[in-house]
Amino acid sequence: MTDDSGIASDLAGLLTEQADPRYADIDAMTTAQLVAMQNAADATVPGAVAAATATIVAAIDLVVDRLRRGGRLIYVGAGTPGRIATLDAAECPPTFGTSYEQVQAVMAGGQPALTRAVEGIEDDEGIGATDLAALEVTGLDVVLGLSASGRTPYVLGAMRHARAAGAATIGLACNAGAAISTVADVGIEVPVGPELVAGSTRLKAGTAQKLVLNMISTIAMVRLGKTHGNLMVDLAATNQKLRVRAERMVREVTGADDAAVRAALAASGQHVKTAIVMIERAVDASTARAMLAAADGRLAHALRAPIGCTPTR
Repeated sequence: MTDDSGIASDLAGLLTEQADPRYADIDAMTTAQLVAMQNAADATVPGAVAAATATIVAAIDLVVDRLRRGGRLIYVGAGTPGRIATLDAAECPPTFGTSYEQVQAVMAGGQPALTRAVEGIEDDEGIGATDLAALEVTGLDVVLGLSASGRTPYVLGAMRHARAAGAATIGLACNAGAAISTVADVGIEVPVGPELVAGSTRLKAGTAQKLVLNMISTIAMVRLGKTHGNLMVDLAATNQKLRVRAERMVREVTGADDAAVRAALAASGQHVKTAIVMIERAVDASTARAMLAAADGRLAHALRAPIGCTPTR
């Protein structure tokens, strides 16, 4: 049976659960006043994220190391943090050409919980551990648990299982001295303070979590050679907008005309990097792929490499 008095005591000490007196009269304010007040509250979040720079850098380096070695980045969350994590993971394949397994999210309550609240699951450490165990995590993986309070049992259970399995662990919380930091190799704490609506951590806390995950996934992919300059040259051109974007990038890098760009993309299976190497080095798609493989997928290196090189792995 859950000890509600103990939980109440835990929550009482969390800044994210406090009622800020500055917001005590929001139900009597005009719409314009409320917009100004919420905007001012949200404007404090980037500063709180900046204060956590050192731990964010350490987390990114950990993720890059594991992904470079063939591991996975696995997010774990419940409620709003879980939905934010799922969004970030889902956007990596079309943006950076990752597989859906390389960056993925585990959500308390599973798929149904993405659109409807599934109550109670987040209170169970055992279910968190079981859900993560189903992914057969290893020492190559890194598991990043998100919890605004920093004490969500489901997430803590998943993190403890990850550590026992030898995976690297990262905790992301919006309170200082968070429990999740004690079960993480790197604990990112972004104290955002009380919310406009007391305890509604989908507000500032949710914004902070989204900003941090944006940094972690984006910078990790840049470090792994998934961009060329600031161009997302590993995107998956799976719809009309992305196909147009792919053509624009190939044209921008190579200076080739539209006919040559489209021909190279068609021959490469709509793979931007391969098409660029084909045009720039005057090689066929097979040779271009081999050059990219030998360059560990880094376009800049492939464009400088001797023609006829073979993959190193």
